Amino acid sequence: MIGGPPWGTLPPPMTAAPDRTLISRAVAHIVVGIDDRIAGTVFGTITAMATVAAYGRAFPESPWTVEELLVSTAVVLWLAHVYTHALSESINEGRPLRPDGIRRLGGREVGILLAAIPPSIALILGGLGVFDETASIWLALGVGLGILALEGVRYARIERLGGMGTFVAVAANVGLGVLVVVLKISVLH
Repeated sequence: MIGGPPWGTLPPPMTAAPDRTLISRAVAHIVVGIDDRIAGTVFGTITAMATVAAYGRAFPESPWTVEELLVSTAVVLWLAHVYTHALSESINEGRPLRPDGIRRLGGREVGILLAAIPPSIALILGGLGVFDETASIWLALGVGLGILALEGVRYARIERLGGMGTFVAVAANVGLGVLVVVLKISVLH
């Protein structure tokens, strides 16, 4: 075609959705987990809620103490989780533990650590006086329930479940979280 555009030099077509920014992706990782690695986030959220429920009873007027205990518990559980999975993989594969394998597992299970951040923020706000101390403990538990609901939705989307499957996934996750809240109300109060 004479005088026509050189088709081989056209720029690539624009994508329909822009890439997420680094900050929005980091926030998404903290709030709802990393990609399809739901297990670490759900485990971390449930253990964070249990920690808040238990220590919130022991230190109801000290959200700083509850927050410190929450973070230290998350770190200890993450280390134990990574180490035990590394041992298991080492035995299953018939080779000794290797630093690269431990690092890979640490990254895969980082959701356990990230899951402690949203309830920690609620507790820090209570410590700073933005919320009443007791309210910050309940807010931390509520944030946990919200994250468990989001994880149920994420699971359903990844597995391409329909409406009923999504409902069951959300109900199962939130149900575990509600058990923690019931524990706080009935046993610890």
